[in-house]
Amino acid sequence: MAQSNETKIAFMADVHFSDVFPTIADKSFSGFTSEKGNKKSLIRTMESQLHSTRLFNENYFAFIAALNNAVKREIKIIALPGDFSDDGQPLHVKGLNKILNSYTKNYGISFFIINGNHDPTSPFGEQSGKQDFLSDSGKPQRIISQKQTSSTNLEFENGSLVLEGLKEWGYEEILGELNNHGFFPKENYIYWETPFSNYTYENYNFNDAIEASKLDSRTFSFNKGDIKLPDVSYLVEPVKGIWLLAMDANVYIPKKDGTGFNGSGVGYNDVFKYKRHLIEWSKKIVDEANRLGKTLIGFSHYPMLDFNDGASESIKSLFGVNAFQANRIPDKLVGETFADIGLKLHFGGHMHLNDTGILKTEKGNTLINIQSPSVAAFMPAYKIITIKNSQFLEVETVVLDSVPGYDTFFSEYEKEHDFLSSNFPERAWNKKILSTTSYLEYMKVYLEELIRSRFIPNDWPEDLLKLLSKSDGWGLLALSISKKDLSDKELESIFTSDIDINYFDYSIENLQKELDKKGLSKSDFKAWSGFDLMYDFYMFKNADELALRVVDTNRLKCYDFLFELLLNNDKCKKIASLKQFATIFKKQLIGEPSSNFSIDLEKGKILKN
Repeated sequence: MAQSNETKIAFMADVHFSDVFPTIADKSFSGFTSEKGNKKSLIRTMESQLHSTRLFNENYFAFIAALNNAVKREIKIIALPGDFSDDGQPLHVKGLNKILNSYTKNYGISFFIINGNHDPTSPFGEQSGKQDFLSDSGKPQRIISQKQTSSTNLEFENGSLVLEGLKEWGYEEILGELNNHGFFPKENYIYWETPFSNYTYENYNFNDAIEASKLDSRTFSFNKGDIKLPDVSYLVEPVKGIWLLAMDANVYIPKKDGTGFNGSGVGYNDVFKYKRHLIEWSKKIVDEANRLGKTLIGFSHYPMLDFNDGASESIKSLFGVNAFQANRIPDKLVGETFADIGLKLHFGGHMHLNDTGILKTEKGNTLINIQSPSVAAFMPAYKIITIKNSQFLEVETVVLDSVPGYDTFFSEYEKEHDFLSSNFPERAWNKKILSTTSYLEYMKVYLEELIRSRFIPNDWPEDLLKLLSKSDGWGLLALSISKKDLSDKELESIFTSDIDINYFDYSIENLQKELDKKGLSKSDFKAWSGFDLMYDFYMFKNADELALRVVDTNRLKCYDFLFELLLNNDKCKKIASLKQFATIFKKQLIGEPSSNFSIDLEKGKILKN
């Protein structure tokens, strides 16, 4: 590749690619008929999407839109930090490879992939299937990868369709298919190595790299035992002076009953227990990068730093240790260790959110962790890093507002909605999503439905949910200035009437003066509900400052006013959980720059553009 004065690299995490128009060789089933697409398709139900933290269907079009956007920007290097597929099925991995190869051939783009917990789901693969493909009639259809026999663990009912391409591949098959995209050396790479190769930069040659890249040479002993597991981490120098460190942080723990492996979704907390060689190799790479004057950028599927803007402990305290994927928050030791071995910059995914984290250790070292959003979740976006020189970089976040073809399957979803409304009305989703006119609007409604159907019922403590679900902004404001502990009857009165602020021994004139200073009025608070507050909280938790694109700015002024009163109220015990929530939400609003910013690696600073 030719070296220019600046090098741009795109990071597209958690694509979760599913080929909605797959090539199916099976004569008995070739897919369902897509009315608008006018060709055979294979998609999941809208109901399944609205209960999932990622899309299964529309992200196909979003990924292509992101690639086309990168082409217009003349980007030649694209990294995919894991979950490039959705469970590593052959149909979808082959479809992904076809697309990547076409962009390499037509636009000269080099892709550098590292695997995530969805690719593969198990190191050696397994039979699989899904119960919720969308049939021509609008009904869900089970499709499995092999006929049910006594030798499988599948327990699908009779009548399931069988499609071999839906099994879940392991490392060997996935790498064999995607062998052109970073996992193996290429002659045009300046340098390439693995944690297990034994050559140096000075004596590097392509033939040695080919030999070192064989999968049977890239294994480690799990927990110092007899089990050998693959580790497909690699270092590559795609253009002169830039090193990309792709870390395979998947850790598959053998099940106690010997039937397979547990999934690898935890990330670096498990790396510290079972893959210490990855840390040792990373230190060696950092030292070599410093010796040779290379700009080193690490990327993997998992975050290295807290991604909740310092609110993680408060989140665990209020919502529980299992809520909001708290088990995936890396221990502080993770960030400290990588910072102190000298790694300065890391891109991660996995969490489907936009965030920038920075950690300074007691030894004076700094690690910056950038969470790349997913095109399959809200906020749909990807990151671009522009390397100005060896120490100064610019980061841009590209939001996918317009995505051609995202509404391709709306007519199929109409049939599904009709079926559910007639047969299972309690499961019928909000049809508003089919009236959206942009991908960003579609994703906002998707998140709102996901919050309503899954997150609120599962994650929120009962007392807090009661407060928020029954009140509007004016009622919450009344609560925030209560000078006494309320009885249940008094609390209920807030939910059922247009309460007079004087009821709480707080002068309405004084309150109005404070509101006037902020340019706010009673009607501003009456305009939103506790549910709106919860929805907006998720918008910021997922999108960070990008949420400003979709959250009403006047509501934000109301929230700021409300939170200040809540956090200064130490009289009313009934609002204890609401105060905790206000603390968490405020932290989500004041994190590090996460949209467009610069990084000074030498000084360890993030600079807002």
